Amino acid sequence: MNPASGLMVALVLALAAALPAAAADTYKIGALVIEKPFARPSMARNGAAYVTIVNTATQPDRLIRVLSPRSGKVEMHTMSMDGDIMRMREVPGIDVPGNGRVEMKPGDGLHIMLMGLNGPLNDGESFPMTLQFERSGKVDVVVPVEKPAPARKPAAQTPAAKKP
Repeated sequence: MNPASGLMVALVLALAAALPAAAADTYKIGALVIEKPFARPSMARNGAAYVTIVNTATQPDRLIRVLSPRSGKVEMHTMSMDGDIMRMREVPGIDVPGNGRVEMKPGDGLHIMLMGLNGPLNDGESFPMTLQFERSGKVDVVVPVEKPAPARKPAAQTPAAKKP
């Protein structure tokens, strides 16, 4: 093999190795598509993870259990505001309607609570998590820990040109 061929083989292998990492933010089990799991950095004993679940079937499904070796206990929670007080409650499952989606995101309702973390969740690391559904079964996902994107500043308003 000449040096140019060897370089080409090495490049193809490097690109092939990078593909699963790029595609790893979407997982499929049965009719369910799990999109973009993520967690926020946390130095506390607890943290939260989020996913979007898309159901491509007409029949509903239900997330009934979540496991992760990253924490001592994992619960599904809902969060709501009661006046100025944030109320968080464990839920026994999360319904995913037929031909519907459930989007978990920070500060808005449903999330996966990681309790008794076995160390801080640091920006840039990732950890495994298993989602178990009533109909579709279990799917293993990798959860990257990411800082929130910086808030976008509103576009500067330029004053209207004055007429002379």
